[in-house]
Amino acid sequence: MSFLQILWFILIAVLWSGFLFLEGYDFGVGMQFAFNARNQKDRQALYEAIGPNWDANEVWLLTAGGATFAAFPYWYASLFSGFYLLLFIVLMALIYRGVSFEFREHMPTIQGTQLWERLIAISSFIAPFFLGMIFTAMVSGMPMDAKGNISAGFFDYVTPFTLVGGVAVALMSYVHGLNYTRLRIDGDLRVRALTQLKVLYPLLLAGEALFAVLLFFYTDFLQTKTLWTLLILVAIVGTTVFGWYLAIGKTKEGVPFVLSGLTLVEVVVLLFVGMFPRVMVATDPLHSLKIINASSSPYTLKVMTVVVLTALPITLAYQIWSFWVFRKRIVADKVVE
Repeated sequence: MSFLQILWFILIAVLWSGFLFLEGYDFGVGMQFAFNARNQKDRQALYEAIGPNWDANEVWLLTAGGATFAAFPYWYASLFSGFYLLLFIVLMALIYRGVSFEFREHMPTIQGTQLWERLIAISSFIAPFFLGMIFTAMVSGMPMDAKGNISAGFFDYVTPFTLVGGVAVALMSYVHGLNYTRLRIDGDLRVRALTQLKVLYPLLLAGEALFAVLLFFYTDFLQTKTLWTLLILVAIVGTTVFGWYLAIGKTKEGVPFVLSGLTLVEVVVLLFVGMFPRVMVATDPLHSLKIINASSSPYTLKVMTVVVLTALPITLAYQIWSFWVFRKRIVADKVVE
């Protein structure tokens, strides 16, 4: 493997990490339209909390997909053909979620507004749930031939491991969203968010423990990357425990928010470290797709590296500036419905 091949494998992990950190709290806030908001003012406050940034956060997903296509076309082909239906569900959830944000603003009746708000909550759960299923299925091994063609059945995609993975990512996103609500919104929404966090953090820890057990049975991570896997699992649990402790304490809300986002990032790191040097894990180890034979030409990787070194700082600067401009807390009781 060349340096650029490894670099782009790491960069794709970074892009997925950025997506789950940023879009994760968006998903969590979206789910609160059903599980935390009590009235239209609450739901409007939730929308205003993510309104300036949610669409920019989704750009990380588009970039991750585009980078995979350009840097590792064989990985892209195998992934998007083998997981076509699951990825289609994720895409539809993102589409309905996006249009729901817009249509809820233009409904002539309260019933119409509430219909789109229910769709926001449902789609905000579906997207992270199925993304969690895709990633856990991808690392647990799929029936794949030597050309990277996947011929899987229902029970290859739906297993205890993938279901727990889907629930874990959705729950982590919801916890991340609750921490974001506490950071950005004042009023009863903030109080109810803390009440829910006191219940959900123990559930999240129990889910992480179950995930670690299933990881042993459904992947080879603990056999091939023992030390790294254990260290990252400890980091995931440690970040969750520390975030729980700080969330119910008197510390500022920014730290628990960062820690809940880091938990999602650590999950991505765990999966990518466990896969390395593979990009797709096959049930037959001889058919696993590896970085060295899935990447584009050296020239393509060089051009992409120049582009990303130019564009990424600009993108990061814009997003940081955007968050700074809209940093003021929102008071739910004072928003205009």
